Amino acid sequence: LSDDLSAVAKMALSRMGCCRGGLHGGLLGVGPVTVPANCLRRVLRAPEPAPAWRALRHPAYCLSTKTNPKAILAAVMSQFKYANGKYESFLERTFPRFYLLYSTFLKGVRTLFSEAKEVRRIKLNMSLQKIDFHQLPYREMERLRQFRRDLIKAIPIGLLSLPPFANYFVFLLMYLFPRQLLIRHFWTPKQQFEFLNIYHGMRREVYPEIIDGLEQVTRFVADQQLRDQMQELCTKVHSGSHPEVAKLLAVRSLFEGHPLGLQRLRIWQVKALSRVLFLTPHLPIFFLRYRLRSHVLELQHLDRAMLKLGVSELSEEEVKMACYSRGLNSTHLSASECQKWLKQWVQLSGELKDSEVSLLAHSMVLLSTNYLGAKE
Repeated sequence: LSDDLSAVAKMALSRMGCCRGGLHGGLLGVGPVTVPANCLRRVLRAPEPAPAWRALRHPAYCLSTKTNPKAILAAVMSQFKYANGKYESFLERTFPRFYLLYSTFLKGVRTLFSEAKEVRRIKLNMSLQKIDFHQLPYREMERLRQFRRDLIKAIPIGLLSLPPFANYFVFLLMYLFPRQLLIRHFWTPKQQFEFLNIYHGMRREVYPEIIDGLEQVTRFVADQQLRDQMQELCTKVHSGSHPEVAKLLAVRSLFEGHPLGLQRLRIWQVKALSRVLFLTPHLPIFFLRYRLRSHVLELQHLDRAMLKLGVSELSEEEVKMACYSRGLNSTHLSASECQKWLKQWVQLSGELKDSEVSLLAHSMVLLSTNYLGAKE
């Protein structure tokens, strides 16, 4: 038995490379090999079976911990986009009217968030560079102005949604009254065309009232030449003619002080001009004058920035929106017609001083009433 164990130990040690001294001596025939007992037990011990739980483990758990999380996120997002595309195609085939509202809502949310990020960037640059609103380029200035108006319109909807379960009622109201409650981002193309025409019709109602008011007030002007020029201008507009910019600049002194300066206008004139700018007329007169002046000055700052940029550099959408915000219904006009009118407007606005903003406010009516037959 001792000889057998010695032979087995020699074979095991020759394979493992252990106890080199003893094995070398035995092979050379020097003498018997002495094998430690613990080494012999370790060699002769049967291998232990692998734990059963390792075989039952899911292959996903065998992934390396060094897997890139961005790759996993990209894979999840691709699957989500695929499923969302399938869902949208199903809606488009089965419920086309609902799909139009759904796609308009999603597009509006994306546009609103992108504009919010852009406004945040502009505000940050303004604070870093220590510049004011009127020192910004035209597009950034217009973005801030329009975003502020959209935010003011969206605040009441946000307040109505605060109580528990009130959001369902708000959704119903938004569906029934989209023009009054939704901002422009959530209007369909058809709704945009329809709603802009409705809003222009509301402000156009006061255009004859404003022109009649100019005629009545200028009858008492002491300067005969200025009185005749103003009367001729009003008569020309009443007869359906489009006035020239030079004719408006010829009577600019009447709009600086008495009788047509912004601080000298009568209450009904201030309220009518407020409606032209889509401002509520149901406020105290001193507040109406302040709001009217600030909004017209804001338009004048935009005009000066537009002159630096160049009207021809604006896109078709930008030209049409600029004309619409200055009193002209641009929904029925071509881009070239709007661009021609806008050049006349900035020519007038660039010549006026801040104290003559009353003429700029009245020009929203005088220059847009009969332009190209006042297409509706």
